[in-house]
Amino acid sequence: MANFSKYVTRQNVAGAVAIPIILYVLKNRFKKSKKPRQPARKILQPEVEYVIGEKTPIKVKAYVDANFMRQLRFLLRIGVPGWLSPEAGFMALVAASLVARTLCDIWMIRHATVIEGTIVTMDKMGFRFNLFKFFAAMPMIALVNNILKWGLGELKLRLRTRITHYLYDEYLKGFTFYKMSNLDTRIANADQLLTTDVDKFCDMITSMYSNICKPLLDIFIYVYRLATNLGGQTPGLLLLYLFFGGSLLTYLRRPAGRLTVQEQKLEGEYRYINSRLITHSEEIAFYSGNNKEKLTLLTAFHKLNNHMRKFLEFKVLMGLIENILGKYFGTVVGFFAVSIPFMNDKHPLLSNKSKDFRFMEYYTMGRMMLKLAEAIGRMVLALRDLNRLAGLTARVTQLTTVIADINSGTYQRTMITKDMESLAPGAGKIVVQDKIIKFEHVPLVTPNGDVLVKELNFEVRSGMNVLVCGPNGCGKSSLFRVLGELWPTFGGTLTKPPKSKLFYIPQRPYMCLGTLRDQVIYPHTKEEMRRRGKDDNLLTQHLERVQLSYLLQREGGWDSIADWIDVLSGGEKQRIAMARLFYHAPQFAILDECTSAVSVDVEGSMYQYCRETNITLFTVSHRKSLWVYHEYYLHMDGRGSFIFKKIEPETEEFGS
Repeated sequence: MANFSKYVTRQNVAGAVAIPIILYVLKNRFKKSKKPRQPARKILQPEVEYVIGEKTPIKVKAYVDANFMRQLRFLLRIGVPGWLSPEAGFMALVAASLVARTLCDIWMIRHATVIEGTIVTMDKMGFRFNLFKFFAAMPMIALVNNILKWGLGELKLRLRTRITHYLYDEYLKGFTFYKMSNLDTRIANADQLLTTDVDKFCDMITSMYSNICKPLLDIFIYVYRLATNLGGQTPGLLLLYLFFGGSLLTYLRRPAGRLTVQEQKLEGEYRYINSRLITHSEEIAFYSGNNKEKLTLLTAFHKLNNHMRKFLEFKVLMGLIENILGKYFGTVVGFFAVSIPFMNDKHPLLSNKSKDFRFMEYYTMGRMMLKLAEAIGRMVLALRDLNRLAGLTARVTQLTTVIADINSGTYQRTMITKDMESLAPGAGKIVVQDKIIKFEHVPLVTPNGDVLVKELNFEVRSGMNVLVCGPNGCGKSSLFRVLGELWPTFGGTLTKPPKSKLFYIPQRPYMCLGTLRDQVIYPHTKEEMRRRGKDDNLLTQHLERVQLSYLLQREGGWDSIADWIDVLSGGEKQRIAMARLFYHAPQFAILDECTSAVSVDVEGSMYQYCRETNITLFTVSHRKSLWVYHEYYLHMDGRGSFIFKKIEPETEEFGS
């Protein structure tokens, strides 16, 4: 006993000396720097963003506080929409499995004690009977454990499904996905948030549900059993330790939330740079830019690596504190607590009992006490993950906040110019009307705040084919982005037909994943095509009009699947896009250098067909051969002025 006291004293002294040293190291190692760190490269998401026209920084905070609880409640309402939902049912199944598992633990403790008692008393019949009984219960206990595992796995999948569906519904509502990448700079890696971060959040929330509920159930049941047999002083001491130990560890792990947010952000930036290398591999190869790209990649990697090393050091130091407080000190508290009733001769529940009874009671209650101590230790250690959960919750909640802002017309960017101070995105008015495009005092402004044209004023009615010309950077593509509602209007009134009656074809048309048929009918599906009364014969006619009928033979028919971006040449992709235009037959077609890789004769036949089918053309092109297919021209000089007039023979000089 004296040796044990010396051991406990040495443990306490070691803890008393180690904890202040570790706290000092943590304070100085992980305290926030007074100077904000600059991003490694401009292409990476900055640390601080600003609202247009304001100077207020926006930072993502991640602490276990009231704000964290609000964010968590918001996400859980998405994941568990109601008490009668399947997700709520699986939560109840997990809770029931946890209760059953705890009851199984109590049963095993009691019967293990009985079996050991039969061994000590040499009761062969009792030993065999109880051993068989113990063995017969094992399949049921294994079933409970695996039902718990299945329930947790299914709960995680269902939470992820609900949250992912909600996020994609909002992210792909209208042009939100475009605006997040081009008009708002708060999130530069939405793919990371939508995939990895959501998965990690759902995994951690289910783990926390199990790791907190199971110890709580254990604590409740074991406290009840111990209080009934030994009184409330023993379990009360352990619960007091749980409260103070858990609170201290939660406070010490506060930096984990901020470090988690930064880790996920840097992971997203690193993956984004790698994806850019794949996307632009051909251009980079032509420029021999491999060394430059390697420098960019390694810069992002080293920034991530340094942060991960810093986070690892934090985890190791916190692990040392957790071992001292959660395990070793908890064991000492457990031994001290269980000794209280057994070393008290006047204890009302154990006085006047034989030594054999006290020994067996100590053996049974001691095992329960150890289980209670383990449950309290797990609870203390589970609370440490709250800060990491707070970081993931803040990340996912930031995505929902930005999406909601964008859907309401609120954007935040890092670049602020003097021109933007008098302009507000979304201040213009959009009027929907068939067969007309009309700009009335509409400024042409880029998201960065560059005013290309102070006021655009012109009107195009159905049948008035317009050629848009001017030098590079004058605002030709910007005009179409405003017309397509990709960019907000900063004033005036824009009258235009519905989005379904405007069709845009860029110079590099998009080829989707799917069949050859999908390339022509995009974004329709095969079922939607049939509902509209169209079939493959019509699509074949469109391919013949763009002189691509040979693709059916070469690729194996309409249902053939390939990586069409690589399979088709540049000219073939542009002609597929024109066939797509013929299929949709809109009121207005916006053609942005979309036939630059097509021969002049094929280009002429396609433009002639558009005129025959009453598709009004809005064309950007430097080819003089296209002037004959248009009646009006819009010329922007790049200095803020524009001309909108009827095409005459002497006006073709603007095409250069």
